[in-house]
Amino acid sequence: MLPIRCFRSRVLTGLCSTYRRVQKMATSPTSSAASGAEGSSENDENENKNKDQSNDKLKSTLMDTVLTLERLDVNLFRAAQMWSAFRTKNLFGGQIVGQALVAAGKTVDQRLNVHSLHSYFVTHGNPDKPVLYKVENIRDGKSFSSRSVQAIQDGHPVFIMNASFHKQEESPFQHQFSMPNVPEPEKLPSDKDLLSEFLKIPDTPQKQRERVERFLAREIPFEHRRVDGMRVHFGLVPTEPRVLTWVKANGFIGEGNNQMHACVAAYLSDIELSFTCVLPNRDIGIGLMTSLDHSMWFHAPFRSDEWMLYQCESPIAGNARGLNFGRLWRRDGTLAVSVAQETLIRPKL
Repeated sequence: MLPIRCFRSRVLTGLCSTYRRVQKMATSPTSSAASGAEGSSENDENENKNKDQSNDKLKSTLMDTVLTLERLDVNLFRAAQMWSAFRTKNLFGGQIVGQALVAAGKTVDQRLNVHSLHSYFVTHGNPDKPVLYKVENIRDGKSFSSRSVQAIQDGHPVFIMNASFHKQEESPFQHQFSMPNVPEPEKLPSDKDLLSEFLKIPDTPQKQRERVERFLAREIPFEHRRVDGMRVHFGLVPTEPRVLTWVKANGFIGEGNNQMHACVAAYLSDIELSFTCVLPNRDIGIGLMTSLDHSMWFHAPFRSDEWMLYQCESPIAGNARGLNFGRLWRRDGTLAVSVAQETLIRPKL
């Protein structure tokens, strides 16, 4: 779900050439993110500590507005801030998932952390109207708590979610896949870098220039660094359904708030994932693409205001649906979150 997808086909040539030019200005992207983290210097550690101290007032937009809910009753919450960078007529799925998780988290013992959620997008919501979140207490046990959440507009559910929270337990049963070897995010251009360079192209049509300028002027609560470049994300040539993107929330959230980091990750997890299943058929025009469901599993603590590698892939598409899987990796190589989503895709008539 890309913020400038609406005009990607018209700016493809300029963006791809811009990407190559900006990437050359970066330092050599040959090191692995996982190995680079292992060999991080003392200066890097001090820089992170200073960031925690000095950025305390630069709170994340996602935390302070988009994921802030008003409590109306014991298990009833309202969200009035429905942020959107995509200029769509529908609610952004990641925001609904994140807000529903915020609501559920406010009703459980704070010593428990979410370990999984499973949700369905029932119908399109209206971003110009507030959303009510009704939480039902399914069960509180010694180690687990379960909650069911409905997102409601105009008296009807637009989204439903079941979430489970777990008390921290030590276990000898441990294994995980290995994180892909990719360039560090600091060695890759951001979307804003690419678009700023794009504006410098003399023959850029005025209408496209105005759209880019409006996008750059907006406060975006997250940031991308695309490992595969603009060729995969904005190209028209069919490619393998695999995407690697560094992502993080802008602003400061800090350590110790595991529940909020999980809610922010729920928001971020919907940004790239749904688009993966259409990559092998880029030569077919998209008439409709929307998320049908969204599931997440939280494996290890992480900070969503620090860079994480989002690995997305789609094993199959058919019957107007595409299946997508995602993994969010910490920079030290730890698999923090797994994601699954099915997307409705219909061709342009």
